[in-house]
Amino acid sequence: MSKTVYWIQCGGCGGDTWSLFNGEAPNFVDLLESLDLDLLWHPTLSVVRQEELQEVTRRLMEGDLHLDFLCVEGTVIHGPDGSGMYDVVLGTPKKEIVAALARRADYVIAVGTCASFGGVGANGDIEGTGLQFLKWEPGGLLGKDFKSGSGLPVVNLPGCPCHSDVITGTLSALVYGRDLELNNHNSPLDWYGVMVHQGCTRNEYHEYRVEEVKFGERGCLFFYMGCHGPLVTGPCNKILWNRRSSKTRVGVPCFGCTRPDFPQPYPFFETRNIEGIPLELPDGVSRAHYLAYKGMAAAAAPERLIKRKPGI
Repeated sequence: MSKTVYWIQCGGCGGDTWSLFNGEAPNFVDLLESLDLDLLWHPTLSVVRQEELQEVTRRLMEGDLHLDFLCVEGTVIHGPDGSGMYDVVLGTPKKEIVAALARRADYVIAVGTCASFGGVGANGDIEGTGLQFLKWEPGGLLGKDFKSGSGLPVVNLPGCPCHSDVITGTLSALVYGRDLELNNHNSPLDWYGVMVHQGCTRNEYHEYRVEEVKFGERGCLFFYMGCHGPLVTGPCNKILWNRRSSKTRVGVPCFGCTRPDFPQPYPFFETRNIEGIPLELPDGVSRAHYLAYKGMAAAAAPERLIKRKPGI
C-alpha cells in the first residue's frame, strides 16, 4: 500500500526543495516510484485547484485520509502577535494547519534549518520557530513532548539547504522501518553524527595550526576565517555536494548552517577571539589543553605545510 506524503512550505526560500530536486541517486521521481510514495501535495510540483487542495487537507486533518509523512520546509511563522496571519493558506494560518497535520502523521520531518530550529525567521518580527525547537531550546510549534504516530519526535534535517541524500535517505529508512538513532537535537546520527571537520581536506593544516587570513590559500580557515567545521555536525564532507565537493574543499569557511542558532549574529568570515584564542574551540577540546597544544603544534609543523603553494 502506498505511503502518503504531504509537503508544506512555510516561511522560507524553497532551497531545500531545490536541493531535493537535484538529487541523482535516486532522483526525486525515482524515489517516489521505488518507495511507492503517494505525493498528496507539494507546492512546486502539484497542479490542483484550490478546492481540491482544501478537500485533501480537510480529509487529512479529520483523519478520513491517512497521512504517513508530513514534511515541513521553512520556519513556522507565528506573527503578528502569535496569530500566524503573516503566513496564511486556504484562509487559515499555516501554523494551525501544520499542527493539525502533525497530530495525524506517522512521521513528521523538518526539512532544513528553518523548519528544524527557526532559522532566519527566528530573528525577526515574523516570530518564526522550528517545529520542535526554537534555536537551542526545545519547544517550538509542537512542544518539547510532541511525538508523532510512530512514537518519534519531529525528525530534524538541518542544513541551509539540507543535502538531498539526507532527505531521500531519511524517507527510505522510515519507509523500510529502519530505526533512526537521533542526537540531542533529533537529527539522525547517520548524517549528523560527524563533525564537518571530519573529512575536510585541510585537516592536517588545522592540526599543525597552519593558518590562513585570506581566501584562495590551502591552509586552515578555522583560526582567522570563521570556519565552523570543528564546531558543528553535518554531512558536507561525508557525502559531498554534487558528488564532488564542499565549502571547505573549495576554500570557503563552513558557515555552520546546521547549528540551531544559524544564521549567526556575528560576521561569517571572521573568527571571534581574545588575544588570538578563538572564543569557540573545537568540539571536545578544553581551553587549558588548547593553550598548551597550540604553540607546540605550530612549532612542529612540517616544512611542506609551511611552504605550501597558494591555491586551493
